[in-house]
Amino acid sequence: MRCIAISTPGSPGVLRLEERPLPDVGPSDVLVRVEAAGVNRPDIMQRLGRYAPPPGASDVPGLEVAGTIERIGPEVRRWQPGDRVCALVAGGGYAEYCAVPEPQCLPIPSGLDRLHAAAIPETFFTVWTNLFQRAALREGERVLIHGGTSGIGTTAIQLAWAFGATALATAGSDEKCAACERLGARAINYRTTDFVQAVRALTDGQGVNVILDIIGGDYLGRNIECLAKDGRLVQIGLQGGSKAEINLTALMQRRATLTGSTLRPRSVEEKGAIGRDLEAHVWPLLAAGTVKPLVHSIFPLERAADAHRTLESGAVIGKVVLTT
Repeated sequence: MRCIAISTPGSPGVLRLEERPLPDVGPSDVLVRVEAAGVNRPDIMQRLGRYAPPPGASDVPGLEVAGTIERIGPEVRRWQPGDRVCALVAGGGYAEYCAVPEPQCLPIPSGLDRLHAAAIPETFFTVWTNLFQRAALREGERVLIHGGTSGIGTTAIQLAWAFGATALATAGSDEKCAACERLGARAINYRTTDFVQAVRALTDGQGVNVILDIIGGDYLGRNIECLAKDGRLVQIGLQGGSKAEINLTALMQRRATLTGSTLRPRSVEEKGAIGRDLEAHVWPLLAAGTVKPLVHSIFPLERAADAHRTLESGAVIGKVVLTT
């Protein structure tokens, strides 16, 4: 099969097209003939040598795929060859074939093509487990979403709106703010406006109940200032750095909860549980078109380097997808 390998840590040019044997298929795995694969920021971090695959995972980048099941292991019960699925993987997505644990596969939602299906798993799994399972976002609450036009952001805005929450989102240009508004959020241009002041103004000084943050760094203290009483801050990214000072008085005064998580190292059982929850609560919304993944640009597999350059450009609204 053809796949993309990282020849050495570095710029997008280190991504190389290679030929390798098909991956081994374990007793509880399926072999997916990949038709499309999503491109995500963790792939960039892996390329730079800052995010190694978990033990046992493929060194081929790529955390989500869509395609057709080619073969199944002897212990697989739900799936059969020929079934069309999208799947969350711990690696190996940038390839023509990918081995996937059975619980991490989900049926492609009705009405979605392979390109949009490939843009679902990584962001929808991440948003669901953090925004709704960990932060317990509820109908009528307010949520601040940083990076509103990222894959995570566009997903979080739509799901917050679909479940009756009020979304505020930060973005770095008027064009991106307009995109957030079209998805249902109140947008804040963080380049021209202090988002703490904007949140206070937009919430009549009450703050937000939940914050979903991909930035980290010096956003931590400012995020706490944005929280309402009993607010929850969920850290899922560190684009602004992993270290920050915290005002514990502000945390205590708000009775705030500070938490965070990573998805890739979690067990197959944990990922399967998230997937079952998604299928029950979110797949009907995808099938109805109430929410949908946004695909910004599409590249053939051999142009994976261009896909990374596009994602790193800062101009993407939604997701970048590779096709095989």
